[in-house]
Amino acid sequence: MSNDVAAELAGISDGVLDTLRDRLRATIVMRGNRVTLEGDEDAVAEARAVLDEIVELVEGGHEIGPGTVDTVLGVLEQGADVRELFDDVVWRHRGKKIAPKTVTQKQYVEAIRNCTVTFGIGPAGTGKTYLAMALAVAALSERQVGRIILTRPAVEAGERLGFLPGDMLAKVDPYLRPLFDALYDMLDADRLAAFMERGTIEVAPLAFMRGRTLNDSFIILDEAQNTSPEQMQMFLTRLGFGSKVVVTGDVTQIDLPREQASGLIQVQDILGSVDGISFVRFSHQDVVRHKLVQRIVEAYKQHSEETGTGRRR
Repeated sequence: MSNDVAAELAGISDGVLDTLRDRLRATIVMRGNRVTLEGDEDAVAEARAVLDEIVELVEGGHEIGPGTVDTVLGVLEQGADVRELFDDVVWRHRGKKIAPKTVTQKQYVEAIRNCTVTFGIGPAGTGKTYLAMALAVAALSERQVGRIILTRPAVEAGERLGFLPGDMLAKVDPYLRPLFDALYDMLDADRLAAFMERGTIEVAPLAFMRGRTLNDSFIILDEAQNTSPEQMQMFLTRLGFGSKVVVTGDVTQIDLPREQASGLIQVQDILGSVDGISFVRFSHQDVVRHKLVQRIVEAYKQHSEETGTGRRR
């Protein structure tokens, strides 16, 4: 490899090489601009393929870290193009690039771009809401839509709205705070404040959507597993001309009473074959948070399957 690429890798090599050693069965040693791989033939071939992709990403100006190894491994396992995934930058802000990190995330981004209504269903940490919000901000910036509307049902485990202190804004804030946090990642604070003051970006509980028709809007319903079937129908029928809808949720984290059906579970049976609507399903392999989160998600999924305690309605 070139000296420039070697220098770039050397600066991050400990984390990247440690991750490679952890994920693969090859011995990997870096001296200067030379990397030595040792082990059985298959392990060395896999390690070489991953390293070749990482070198090409470095040469292409991509930011590389330990998480890149898992991304490259996942993409190669599914026979996809690594650079196509990394080059699909959804939004840039202050030098930070938001792009898909797994093949499913890439499929999700393409579905949102191409479909009027997209459902992103899967465990926490898979980027469902974050990527949707980045696409919404990009659409607003490119004047594809006139406003962004972000909403969540006001349901939380163990708490009821009436028992929280403060006025309505203060009461709903704990439910909506994660949406604000993501927005601050994507826009400068003064620009976001101006958008919200003008109503260009609206963050509100799902109950505020009733009776409205939302034209020329990018609308995101988050935590949709906590909607009732009636709320889900109400929300989806708010869709107006020139609008795009993204619905995200995790059917393993339903905070509704056990006897209450989840609108997100039911809607998959009702709208699964309707043109213009796409369902993208994420798995524990798409979790892009700490590796332990991926293992936790998979352990709970396995426990639910073994004990039959999962929600089915």
